[in-house]
Amino acid sequence: MTLASTVSDDRLPAYLRLRDDIARRIAAGEWKPDEALPSDNRLAAEHALSVGTVRKALQKLSDEGLLERRQGAGTFLRKPAFDATLFRFFQVREHGAEQSIPSSRLISRTQVTATEHVANALGTTEVIRIERLRCLSEQPFLYEEIFIPQARFAGFEAIPAEEIGPLLYPVYYERFGVFVAQAEDVVSFGTADRTIALRLGLTEGDPVAQIERTAFAMTGEAIEWRVASGRADRFHYHSRIG
Repeated sequence: MTLASTVSDDRLPAYLRLRDDIARRIAAGEWKPDEALPSDNRLAAEHALSVGTVRKALQKLSDEGLLERRQGAGTFLRKPAFDATLFRFFQVREHGAEQSIPSSRLISRTQVTATEHVANALGTTEVIRIERLRCLSEQPFLYEEIFIPQARFAGFEAIPAEEIGPLLYPVYYERFGVFVAQAEDVVSFGTADRTIALRLGLTEGDPVAQIERTAFAMTGEAIEWRVASGRADRFHYHSRIG
């Protein structure tokens, strides 16, 4: 969704105009993830709409992944924690074992000049490069190289590691007011270069699965580009259709 798409169009149905208005307010930081939005009845009164129209608008935003409707509690901004969904591409449990949660270790955070590919994705050459290693049972599992624009995340490299935690998207929001609204993943296969081999305990040239992810803010602006590399023999993706 681009900023232009949040401009109200009188030709749209009322529920879509309301959806756009609420999306603008979310982008402006009016509500935090743990703060409930106004009730359906209050929104209906504020906008002179029926409760049914309000519920339809909120359901639309829920379907788009921006809101979460909690039974008996209200409507909340969905917490930006879905960077954990990268795990769905890899086997994170042994046969018969319970699901394991990969640990996270920051290796480095430095200001660098982006390569052409990263610059094209983020629209700037001035970026912060983050190296992160995820482990299962203390064994290297996933190596990530992450890039974020310096202008949007000034000072990220100076945050104490213990204050960042295993997921980055909540940090982006809580520290910098940047809400990750959506992300696009591209899966490919290649071979481990020297750095990936070193981080994952592989031999240079071993096969690896790689997921390139571009994450976007509410305005449609790309605010993160990353590539996650893991052993090809651990790659596992299950999709159910219909």
